[in-house]
Amino acid sequence: MGLAFYELVGAEDERRFSPYCWRVRLALRHKGLEFQALPWRFTEKERIAFSGQGKVPVLTDGGKVVIDSWAIAEYLDETYPDRPSLFGGPSAKGMARFITDWCDSVVLPAVFRLILADIPAHLHRKDVDYFRSSRERRLGMSLEEFCAERERHLAELRKQLAPLRHCLARQPYLAGQTPAWADFAVQGVFQWARGVSPLHLLDADDAVFAWRERMMDAFDGEGRQALGYPV
Repeated sequence: MGLAFYELVGAEDERRFSPYCWRVRLALRHKGLEFQALPWRFTEKERIAFSGQGKVPVLTDGGKVVIDSWAIAEYLDETYPDRPSLFGGPSAKGMARFITDWCDSVVLPAVFRLILADIPAHLHRKDVDYFRSSRERRLGMSLEEFCAERERHLAELRKQLAPLRHCLARQPYLAGQTPAWADFAVQGVFQWARGVSPLHLLDADDAVFAWRERMMDAFDGEGRQALGYPV
């Protein structure tokens, strides 16, 4: 049995919107590995019970089960060293880890604040109540209240992207001349937003916008072909 990859989807199987799953999908394409994509929804916990937890991404490779996007990336590089590296060596891996952590602590929460209320409209009907009730319980307010003042929060996001902007003014990708894990980590967030929200996160003259365009065109247009909004 080959590689199988459980990834979060909305009402349609082609609406893939987990930032973490997008990282893994792009990593698999980068490695040039054949895999079976298995669409998964929030309330289908029993389908991944074998993984010992209730979240995706989940990767299976024969009898091996790997969870967490970073752990999956490490597994892919260690198990398939003859394929293009996701990190590019120990020191580059450390930098990729830093960018991943920065993205998860700065970029992802900022985008979450902007698009969360748009997500329920794109979920399968069996997931809507679960998603709304679990998130609103965690936040202590409605999704709509949480996403209020979008213009202010959008301006804050664009300021927070300054490190990316400065880097991409000097080189085409975060990893250098070609994309790698650092790019996949950040692009996963933008693919998530594109899948569920019509909000334009970036100005067309932004270096981050141009980079995102290149990333959507990568791997035969993997990101651009996914179901989502114009960006």
